[in-house]
Amino acid sequence: MKTLNILLVDDDAVDVMNVQRAFKKSNIHNTLYVAGDGRQALELLRNGTVPSSNRIILLDLNMPRMNGLEFLRALRADPELSSTPVVVLTTSNDERDRLQSYAHNVAGYLVKPVASPAFVELMTALNAYWSRVELP
Repeated sequence: MKTLNILLVDDDAVDVMNVQRAFKKSNIHNTLYVAGDGRQALELLRNGTVPSSNRIILLDLNMPRMNGLEFLRALRADPELSSTPVVVLTTSNDERDRLQSYAHNVAGYLVKPVASPAFVELMTALNAYWSRVELP
């Protein structure tokens, strides 16, 4: 399996810890970068902190400063970043959020499960999928 460079964009420290814990429980050894909002994520992408090879983004929608949908607009408007695969990972089950996300060409829209075992399963499945597909 190829190593992925995963940028988690989420302002909730508990959610970040849940992702880290799920990676550890599932023996996922991909590099995980964390940004607390869309602005910080764009900075990490543009300054090369997150390598461009085998890169994917896990994106929360509800964040301060620059929310997930604003981030998606900026990402898709940037020719250097526009092809980066994004999976929305959010607590929002709002159909408008889902439709707006897909309008910005996200690869998936996942609602965060509350139970830890379900979250670990979700991260394991997501890792298995992304490890086997061709990334730009």
